[in-house]
Amino acid sequence: MSAMETKILSLRSYLMQRLMISLYLLWLVSTVVGYFATINYANQPYDLVLLQRAYAIADDLKLGSGNEQLDVIPDLPDGSDPGMPDKVVYTVTDSEGRKLAGNGNTLRPLSYRRDRTGPLFSNGEREGQKTRMVSLVYKSNGGVLQLHVAETTQQRQALIRGILSNIVIPQLLLTLIALAVVWYGLKQGLRPLERLRNEVLNRKRDDLSQLDGSQAPAEVRPLIDAVNDLLERLKQVMQAQQRFVADAAHQLRTPFAGLKTQSELALRTNDPEQKQHALEHILTSTQHGIRLVNQLLALARNEPGGQGTESFTTLSLNHLAQECTVNWVQMALEKNIDLGYESTSATVEIQGDAASLTEMLNNLIDNAIRYTPEGGHITVGVGTTADGAELYVEDNGPGIAPEHRERVFERFYRILGSGQSGSDLGLAIVAEVAKRHGAEIRLDAGSGGIGTRIGVCFCASNEMRRRPS
Repeated sequence: MSAMETKILSLRSYLMQRLMISLYLLWLVSTVVGYFATINYANQPYDLVLLQRAYAIADDLKLGSGNEQLDVIPDLPDGSDPGMPDKVVYTVTDSEGRKLAGNGNTLRPLSYRRDRTGPLFSNGEREGQKTRMVSLVYKSNGGVLQLHVAETTQQRQALIRGILSNIVIPQLLLTLIALAVVWYGLKQGLRPLERLRNEVLNRKRDDLSQLDGSQAPAEVRPLIDAVNDLLERLKQVMQAQQRFVADAAHQLRTPFAGLKTQSELALRTNDPEQKQHALEHILTSTQHGIRLVNQLLALARNEPGGQGTESFTTLSLNHLAQECTVNWVQMALEKNIDLGYESTSATVEIQGDAASLTEMLNNLIDNAIRYTPEGGHITVGVGTTADGAELYVEDNGPGIAPEHRERVFERFYRILGSGQSGSDLGLAIVAEVAKRHGAEIRLDAGSGGIGTRIGVCFCASNEMRRRPS
């Protein structure tokens, strides 16, 4: 397994991982905020008790009265009582921070207050234990006196731990419950995707039917639609390949069988005249096979899925039709047929593939020459209609009866009694090229109801531009 494959997680695992991280961070932030909030709320009642105790000590020492009694020893908790494990100490100092009385050793100059009045609370440490202290200032005849009362924080910490345990543990349990609910919800929500996966996994290799996205979540339906579109295009390509193989097998069997027969005949005979006759037949069969192969390849190139519109360029329909017509003049003269070209005075441009359009027009002209009798005439023309540009080939041959006009564009369809040889793929190629270019084929009788007129109209689905020549 490659390193890239090992990094790929399932959708359920990815979502669970993200949700677990989010819930953990939420629980962590909630715990930290709860911790500081607990400290703040736990300190308020204990600070109030500590302040009242400081006022009581100040009353015992008569601070601020002018007749201070600093030798009085207040009755304070010493931490020996299990019901009151915190120890309380006090210190009386002057404005310079010198100790005047007390059982503590908190020596701070008056300047540490920074002009703040009223009770001043602070945190500290004494004999390895955390303490909470309140400082009061009293004016006396001898100057300014400071009273510092500090107590250990065992009761405060016990209260904080109790509050936190009642907050953090339920939050942790709720987080775990939320994870379980989310996991179950994801499992149920992804079940349609599991069914879809199993449906695709259990399909036969040749089953290209559409996936059923009716039960899938709305977010997944665009993906299913894209897969269905891909399956449809793949089906068209496979059908085109199957048709090509079937057509090739059907049509190539006869010319190759003829080649084999004539080759065997040429090898068996010593008569120069018979050998020459066999070689002429071999040449004819080879030419027929080459033409057939070329037509089959042209048909395969222009079928759905064979080529797209990537090769389309802007081209002059007038120039393309004129060049093709010139190439067929010699063959038309050999049959004493008048082959002409006519066009509008404006240059007609379309978006298309020059090679495919040339094949299409060559097949139209070839078909017209085959069926037009000697002395006839054929006209290749480019014009414009109300719908757009039109490329047409018109002859004065026997024409095509209305009941055959829909079927002549089918592969290998031949009108009985026509007396012409060929693969019967010419008009099928015309139909495929027209379809690829979004053009419409119009088959009618020629001028005066004589002959055949086949027009290819490049209308709504192909942008047509005209400019003065």
